[in-house]
Amino acid sequence: MAAGELLGSRSAGSGAADAATRLPSGRWRRLAAPSGPPTPLRGLDAAWDAVVACAVPWVPRRRRCLRRAERVLALAAGLEALPTAELAEQTRAVAERFRLGRDTAADLDLAFAVVREQATRVLGLRAYPVQVAAAIAMERGAIAEVATGEGKTLIATMPAVLAGWRGRGCHVLTANDYLAARDAEKMRPVYEACGLTVASVVDATPQEARTAAYAAGVTYTTNKEAAADFLRDRIVAGRDACLADGLLRELVRGAGLGSGRGVAGVQRGLEHAIVDEADAVLIDEGTTPLIISGEAPSPGREQAHREAVGHADAFSRGRDYRVDERFREVVMTPAGRARVARLAGTSSGIWSGRRRAEELLNQAITARELYLAGRDYVVQDGRVVIVDAFNGRLMPDRSWSDGLHQAVEAKERLALSPPRETLARISFQRFFRHYRHLSGMTGTAREERRELWKTYRCPVVALPTHRRPQRRDQGIRITRSRDSRIAEVVRDTQEKRSVGRPVLIGTRSVAESERLSEGLEAAGIPHRVLNAVRHGEEAAVVAGAGEVGRVTLATNMAGRGTDIALGEGVAELGGLHVIVCGMNDARRVDRQLFGRAARQGEPGSAVMVCSLQDGLPVQHAPRVVRATLGRLFPRGVLRLAQRRAQNRARSQRAGVLKRDRWLAESLGFAGIE
Repeated sequence: MAAGELLGSRSAGSGAADAATRLPSGRWRRLAAPSGPPTPLRGLDAAWDAVVACAVPWVPRRRRCLRRAERVLALAAGLEALPTAELAEQTRAVAERFRLGRDTAADLDLAFAVVREQATRVLGLRAYPVQVAAAIAMERGAIAEVATGEGKTLIATMPAVLAGWRGRGCHVLTANDYLAARDAEKMRPVYEACGLTVASVVDATPQEARTAAYAAGVTYTTNKEAAADFLRDRIVAGRDACLADGLLRELVRGAGLGSGRGVAGVQRGLEHAIVDEADAVLIDEGTTPLIISGEAPSPGREQAHREAVGHADAFSRGRDYRVDERFREVVMTPAGRARVARLAGTSSGIWSGRRRAEELLNQAITARELYLAGRDYVVQDGRVVIVDAFNGRLMPDRSWSDGLHQAVEAKERLALSPPRETLARISFQRFFRHYRHLSGMTGTAREERRELWKTYRCPVVALPTHRRPQRRDQGIRITRSRDSRIAEVVRDTQEKRSVGRPVLIGTRSVAESERLSEGLEAAGIPHRVLNAVRHGEEAAVVAGAGEVGRVTLATNMAGRGTDIALGEGVAELGGLHVIVCGMNDARRVDRQLFGRAARQGEPGSAVMVCSLQDGLPVQHAPRVVRATLGRLFPRGVLRLAQRRAQNRARSQRAGVLKRDRWLAESLGFAGIE
């Protein structure tokens, strides 16, 4: 259906004055917006920007935000005695100044005070000074590092209300659909008290409801949904990517100036974004492109993937190919290429071409060697479902590109999904740089502060906790093998559970969580498992993880966005004990897991149990280093592997930025990503 059919037609005689009264201002803003984010700097500009990135953390933003929070609290104290009607009138007055764009620095302080008081009255939640300071930092376009459990859901309402008052919409982007729907409903009374509407957009939201949801003052959604809707809008808009092109095309078509034909879409533009769990969304997802694709069936190609599995059985590791664990790729040896050439010389059809044959075999071997069930994917209802490497969540709507997904399906002897052709694509790095105002919050951002500045122009403001932390970090315990590591985790769990303390165990993969579950069962320890396969009761499982004697086993998804409340009497026993089973590729993830314990000044403890046979050192520490230094400096080897993993991830994200720049320069005429 054409875009004009979606919007309906208008008479050709419509004029500019008539259009100004009928065309939504959001449409004008979207068409008038630049076609893409700023181009990354080069040469001396890039070198100077790197120097600035080093200096950014030294700016005293934390002290300024805390000082301003004190002024806000002084204003809020004067609002506490106001009757409800007078507070509502005060709210309407300050909202009007923001809507007209006449707000001053004094109005900004008053606005924070008003929102804080409204939240206190309608929810019974009074924002602490640190929470107000975090909201101020986000209003200034920063990433606020706020410790786990400090109430980020409430913090987000303050800058979101101010953005909503300005009338251009605000997207609050959360980690998953559940949190988006939950937070929108939970914070609805605050927004309504401030005169704003709020809505959520999740995977199940029908198309017609999305336009209304994005038209709300504040919209809760996920980065995946927001980016996908952005791409779909660009596809519908076609080449009308700027105001002049759009209006000229309407005149040429005879639809009338301002008819809106050809520029339909569910979003009204990308104005203001507040990113929850900003490190996961802006950094970990940075290398993942979002692709809108359509099916392109190719029966011959599907059959070739099945045949490739059989042919690959004749290829042996070391002789015909080598596996680069660090870069996750398979490289054919000269002997392997000779074998491929012989196969192509005796085959017909798609296998008769040597390059195509090598590509198919490489995919089949890659699927066999590097993509493992329980770690990289699970099989559900006859489908291969990808598992997010950073948080252990299922991603049922995503697939690997370039035939790799079909190769994995063929390996598992499943029905092959048809190949797909790309209609539009955008990296999350490029997508978030489209927003005019970007900010976020997370418990772990300091490690990536330079990259956040260089990529998104967002400084990091690390704020203190409201109460003094009482967590006892027990460091790293290193065992000889993965089996002995599991035995150590079981022993530590039994010890803590014997005195009634709850235990939360975090693992890197689904397969690891299942193996550890078997070890706990063999020791007679009752427990609950939360991973990509058993995620149906995530909120209930994590929320109950703080009860007396409770043992919860989870992948890295555990607890992001869900508070683990301690049961009665647990604090006196020592609080929640967290066991991180195996070092993660990013130190931020380790800190995130440690942060599950001792929230909001409560007692707790955390320990990491590792082995040199774990995936991280095997993949990122050279074999000679593990063999020579592993016994003497095992902790150093693990830290080396983690640094190499982090550097490789940063390099990949830099590569994505270079690709974005190339696309902008070489394919700018296309109008859409």
